[in-house]
Amino acid sequence: MAHAFLGAVVRDRGLDMTVESAGTLEGDRRVPPTVLDVIGKDGLDMSAHRSRLLDVDAVRRADLLLGMAREHVREAVLLVPSAWPRSFTLKELVRLGAQTGACARGRPLSDWLEAVGAGRRRHNLLGWSSADDIEDPIGASPEELRATGEELRELVSRLLALIVPVP
Repeated sequence: MAHAFLGAVVRDRGLDMTVESAGTLEGDRRVPPTVLDVIGKDGLDMSAHRSRLLDVDAVRRADLLLGMAREHVREAVLLVPSAWPRSFTLKELVRLGAQTGACARGRPLSDWLEAVGAGRRRHNLLGWSSADDIEDPIGASPEELRATGEELRELVSRLLALIVPVP
């Protein structure tokens, strides 16, 4: 869902960004019909989407890696340890970014991420945190899926406002 929402905002704003999705479960899975219903309410169609397993190449080429939970960030950093400064959970980056302030126009994203991540410690990736992790909606009820969708829409909107502020 985050991939669909982020991709739509990037496309609608005409931003020069590529949004990819990969995970820690086996690849080539279809999006469940219940999730298609949730994102379909926003006019988004992911019926052709297939899951993809996160790999070293994907981590290396990404300017920013967003996990839905700490376990996803841990996996990315284990694959490519140098990815740490550009790997966050979505909630963590929005929370820390709001504290740091939006990325100034013309400022490299890597510089902003460094400022946002100042003081982070790798051991903070252990465990689960309601402050940083989004509950996995696999197998969730339609109501829980809608709530997760609303949370993701809100977080994606806040993230884009921090990374690419509208003039």
